Amino acid sequence: MTVEKSLDAKLRSIHADPSGSRDFIIADAKDADMAFGMSAPGMTRVGGSPEEHPGELRFKTLAEYRDQIRQVIQQGIVDIVLMSASTCDQLAVQERLFENTRITPAARANDATDVHLPRGGRVHAEPARPFRTAHIDHMQCGHLDCSTDERRIGANLGLYSVTFNNDQTRDMETLQRYKEFREEAEQKGFRHFLEVFDPNRPEAVSPDKLPGFINDLIARTLAGVAQAGRPVFLKIVYHGPQAMEELVKYDPHLIVGVLGGASGTTLDAFQLLHQSQKYGGRAALFGRKINSAENQLAFIEFLRLIADGVIGPEEAVRAYHSVLQKLGVKPHRPLDQDLTLQTNVMSYGGSGTTISLPPAAKPAETSAATPVTSAPAVSDSPNFAKMTPEERLHYHRERLRKTFG
Repeated sequence: MTVEKSLDAKLRSIHADPSGSRDFIIADAKDADMAFGMSAPGMTRVGGSPEEHPGELRFKTLAEYRDQIRQVIQQGIVDIVLMSASTCDQLAVQERLFENTRITPAARANDATDVHLPRGGRVHAEPARPFRTAHIDHMQCGHLDCSTDERRIGANLGLYSVTFNNDQTRDMETLQRYKEFREEAEQKGFRHFLEVFDPNRPEAVSPDKLPGFINDLIARTLAGVAQAGRPVFLKIVYHGPQAMEELVKYDPHLIVGVLGGASGTTLDAFQLLHQSQKYGGRAALFGRKINSAENQLAFIEFLRLIADGVIGPEEAVRAYHSVLQKLGVKPHRPLDQDLTLQTNVMSYGGSGTTISLPPAAKPAETSAATPVTSAPAVSDSPNFAKMTPEERLHYHRERLRKTFG
């Protein structure tokens, strides 16, 4: 029997009752190898040294990166795991790890120049140009010219990103390439979600006009697209309550998700999810915030508890530190520092300058010396699809009470 994906159930629930549904989509974005290359998996200490010495840090390998993804899939809490096409081929097509799980595999469908971030690179600082390495057939079945049945094997969901720079030539090129992708995707039955980055040309638009600029371009871009070609949801920078509410109210069926940006503090991530949900957001897609966490599985579980209304952001930070202490994992920051807001994307009023690619995290921020292990809060997962929202809430509260007292 085919297991229904939690993403599909949540999309159906949200569209049935846009203002009343409490369903929230969480994605682990493990596609950073299409941007950063070898540094994408994060850093670890050489030889398992318990002390943190910068000179002993090394990049994790691709194999270690994929092992982290395997553990996230096994945990079963996120709704989507976003990967590069090559990792999708290995885990979804070759290993079939997503079969009989509620997690939807997804792959980065394009890699415009503003996500080209090799060490010493400068291309990402120039106005973005569209580019696409991945082929839809490769994401769906691992080779060109998939048969109809083969298209169900791998990922049938992709992330397509666009960056508008208020430049007629560049923006028209971006729109044209997106149009070509949508047409191919519709023909092959491939769904996508749309990532709209802020301009990567600093002078493109004044900061006070940026939230409206992005909202207007989203509405304008999709106005000419029929339902069959529209994205299933959006991934955007959070520009504050006013901008979020404006976009959500304009079209309640345009599901809005926020991107995580730089790693930052634990409160940055937890508060971003909480605030975006409070003002109408229905999805959060965190890459570096999860990947740089001291314990990824525990971090993900607290994201879910916040989204389900079980615990607030600050309480979640304290509980997360309690889990780390029980696991014997040294936190990156003392608790008082982890309870502060630091990243640009946390400018809730939309008054700060936010760019699509925040500065790369320092080694100390991205080191993850301790292997990913299950947090004490993890237990055998019930069938959430058959539970009411009240039953899910009660389940999570009881689990949290038993874990932390």
